[in-house]
Parts: sequence; structure tokens; C-alpha cells
Amino acid sequence: MPAADPFARLVLETMPQESRVGLTLGFVRTFAVPEIAEVLYGTGRMTGAPKDRAKATGAAMFALIGHGTGSPEGRRIVEDLRRVHQRPGITPELMRYVLACFTVCPLRFVEEHGPRPVTGAERDAAYRFHLDVAGALGLPELTVDGLPGLEHWMARFERDRFAPGAPARALWRASGGLLAARLPRPLARLAPLVAACLLDQPLRAALGVRRPPAPLRFLVARALRARARRGH
Repeated sequence: MPAADPFARLVLETMPQESRVGLTLGFVRTFAVPEIAEVLYGTGRMTGAPKDRAKATGAAMFALIGHGTGSPEGRRIVEDLRRVHQRPGITPELMRYVLACFTVCPLRFVEEHGPRPVTGAERDAAYRFHLDVAGALGLPELTVDGLPGLEHWMARFERDRFAPGAPARALWRASGGLLAARLPRPLARLAPLVAACLLDQPLRAALGVRRPPAPLRFLVARALRARARRGH
């Protein structure tokens, strides 16, 4: 059955490939926050089986986007998320940031590399999704002005909390190939250098990643534009 919600249609039907890359970028982005990196590193799952961990996270988010928190599957996922995040050091603010990454980053990647810009209806629906999941998780209300306000909050959070560390570097080394695996096949052979082309400077600094050479950045950007023009 086609998705009725504009955000769900974008992620699940219209641009699923771009949305998966964006979601993976959102996941990687959380590594730059030391408190989150320490938790992820401490479980051993991200360094031992990064593909399985990323697959489970992506499946949960896509299910929530497609079915909502009020569906039987959505309620089960929310309960699982509550249980998993009942750990020392995982604060509501950190959970809000992770949810913001999973909301904002798919839209950013579509906006930058998709065949068309994100529409206002899709952005509004994405923000409603964020509010829905935050409410289901019992997170305190965040007073911001829609999705732009959430993006500003996210940027301030990153300025204050991004920092380099050994756990972040280890997580990147273990999972850098996840991004490249979701890109056009000719680029996959160059992982994780290709993946590094998709990271902004603050994220590279926190993960200990050097800026890739200009020819490779050009090649990646050109390949993504070509795929967008072909309409996948």
C-alpha cells in the first residue's frame, strides 16, 4: 500500500536510496558526541558487527516512518527503544539529538544529492514524525519553530558537544564502509575514502578523518549528480 504521509513517501518510495544514505549519515553523526560514542563502543556491536547494528537501526526507523508509533509494530519498536536506552549516561537530550539526526540527515542528503529538492509538505511531515516519536518516547518537549528550529537546535548541540575521542575513531574505522556500500557501485571500491567525502569538517574532526583529495571529492559529487539525473 502506498504511503500516505509525504515524509514516508519520500523515504520509502520516492527516494529510498538517498534516504538510506542520509539515515546512515545520521547514524555516523552520532559518533561525534563522546557520550554516545562511548555507549556504542562499549556494547561492542558496532565494532564487532557494524552491518548488523546499522541494519537493525535502519529497519526500526523505516518501520516507524512507514507505520507510525501508534501501530502494533510501532509500539513494539518504541518499547524496544525505551528499554535499550535505559542505560546510565543516556539522557533525554542525547536521545533527542539521535532522533534529530535520523529526521534531518535523510532530508539533507536528498536536498543535496537527490533529483529534486525536498518539498515543504515533506519537511513539515518530517517534523511531525519527529514530534510523534519524541512524544512516544516520553522526551521533554523541545520549544523550536518547526524543522528549521530543530536544525538550529541540532547545530548548537553539535557546536557544544562534538569532540574527538578514541571511541569515535574506532566506530568510524569499523563502520566507514557502510556509507560507501549504499553509493553507486563504481564508488564502492574506494571505500572508506568515498564515505569520507560525505562528511563535513566538524564531523571529520571529531572522527579523526582527513579531508579526501579534491579529485575524489569531485568524482563522488559527479557520480551522485549522474544518478540523480538518471532518476536512479
